[in-house]
Amino acid sequence: MRKLMMAMGASMMVAAPVVSADILGVGATVGYWDTDYSGEASKGNDRVDLERDLNLSNDSNANLTAYFEHPVPVLPNVRLAYTRTKQSGNGQLNTGYDGVSGAVRSELELEQLDVTLYYEILDNWVNLDLGLTVRDFSGELLVQNRNDTSQFSETKADAVLPLVYVAARFDLPFTGVSVGGDANAISYDGDSVYDFNVYGQYEMSLLQLRAGYRQISLDYDDGDDNLDIELSGPFVSAGLRF
Repeated sequence: MRKLMMAMGASMMVAAPVVSADILGVGATVGYWDTDYSGEASKGNDRVDLERDLNLSNDSNANLTAYFEHPVPVLPNVRLAYTRTKQSGNGQLNTGYDGVSGAVRSELELEQLDVTLYYEILDNWVNLDLGLTVRDFSGELLVQNRNDTSQFSETKADAVLPLVYVAARFDLPFTGVSVGGDANAISYDGDSVYDFNVYGQYEMSLLQLRAGYRQISLDYDDGDDNLDIELSGPFVSAGLRF
């Protein structure tokens, strides 16, 4: 994976077009993402279904972004993004999972921090950005018997991954209204991450309001631990652009 990250970074620098923003720009947003989980986790030969077996429900999430764009040629723009989701629920394991069976209490948490370097290929009423994201992510599933706390299982996945970044937006001139989407993706050696969203946006002076739909599909092995999960649902966000 480290070799892949270096190759992708080198390719982006070699192929980087001499493009940049017209003016200096700084912005930040905060959002709420109403997520649903599906998929399964495994530990060795044991598997558990997140919906059917664990009955997870949405508890909390946090979504923050910030970006810096500049008119300096060759140097990339920078975007930071943080996502954290957490779900818990009470379920029933009839066949058992990693030594845990019966009535269980479960908690699944996913956390990721993105650093994206990108170039603005188009910057008018049609906007197109291309770049590379380095994602530091961690996922943890805790399963415990509600009547016997000695029955306890922890499934974890941690990694730093490079992803291809693409973002496009189409503005309706003189209205402040636009539609767009962005995506981060990688598939390598049996592991994969796909993260995309589509949205409608309205800008008024410094204020930016956005609503849309986001989906993350993650299939990652960390030794004997595997998370093969999908998070999806609508989101809203508000931000300031300077």
